[in-house]
Amino acid sequence: MILGRTLGLYFSGRFLKAILGLFLLATVLIFLFDVLELVRRGGDRDGFSVLRVSLISLLRVPLLLEQVIPFAVLFGSIAAFVSLSRALELVVTRAAGISVWQFTLPALLVGLVLGILSITVYNPAAVWLQQKSDEAAAGLFGSDQGLLLQTTGDVWVRQDGLDGESVMLAKQLLNGGEQLLTVTIFTFDRTGTFQERIEASEARLGNQIWYLKDATVYTTERDPQTYGSYEVSTYLTATEVRESIGSPESISFWNLPRFIELARNAGLPAYRYALQYQTLLARPLLLMAMILIAAAVSLRVSRFGGLGGMILGGIIAGFVLYVLSELAKDFGGAGIVPPTVAAWAPGIFGVLMGLTILLNQEDG
Repeated sequence: MILGRTLGLYFSGRFLKAILGLFLLATVLIFLFDVLELVRRGGDRDGFSVLRVSLISLLRVPLLLEQVIPFAVLFGSIAAFVSLSRALELVVTRAAGISVWQFTLPALLVGLVLGILSITVYNPAAVWLQQKSDEAAAGLFGSDQGLLLQTTGDVWVRQDGLDGESVMLAKQLLNGGEQLLTVTIFTFDRTGTFQERIEASEARLGNQIWYLKDATVYTTERDPQTYGSYEVSTYLTATEVRESIGSPESISFWNLPRFIELARNAGLPAYRYALQYQTLLARPLLLMAMILIAAAVSLRVSRFGGLGGMILGGIIAGFVLYVLSELAKDFGGAGIVPPTVAAWAPGIFGVLMGLTILLNQEDG
């Protein structure tokens, strides 16, 4: 028997409600824990208020939740399958001659649509909100801000300029690489001899020059000197700064291809950004893999029971895919394996694993 449109829409709605419900629950929990952590870290700082911290967390939670989407789909699908089984709806469906592949198809279509929407709509919106969160948090958490807000890693950048080379570290990046917060710069002359160490609260990129604010200059020849403004020459562009310091997750899906091309034209490695782009493209496949795995670990419950084993199986399957994704991400980000392989391998592995288990259970 062929699954009818009405029944297909009904199953799709059940899966969509379960997935969105679990995603909403994760949103509330992450928001609460994030607010508590920001309050703990910034409660004694100037400019702190609960309203400001809540706004910062509310704006940045969507980007944090991108990592939760596959697991929301996995456990939401498990919940939907179990609910349909307990209500005997799947039993009736099977008795009507509809196979597991047919009533799983609506769930797979839901995963496909959610995956497409998550990369074309959700990701750009989450990145934009993250940028607004960075602006709202500017200066509140001091030197801990980059670590706490996870917008920038501690990456040393070597740059050249009219006065010679310098090495720079920034704790946070804003405005697409044109503004840096909590900056440390070591400058050298043309012969490679160390000249000075500069620590500044802020750096703004101009035309081949960094404009530093509240800078303290340390040299071997005199005591530290403090300046309200200071300048360091550079040949870096905003794109090169963002490539070197910024997180790949801080660039939206639609901007990644252009940014990758600009980075390659500038002679910079773009492994991390190519990996991020391919990972986003592979997300629909990964979500479909999660649904197949959910079917594999939960449909058996309707026949043999064992809810605890089903939950454990779902957790193990999710953990295996998570570990595989992280390993692939590390290898792809370092250029050890091609970004395309690293990004698509977890989804392909998950689909094959789910199909294998389902074929063994349903067709022997």
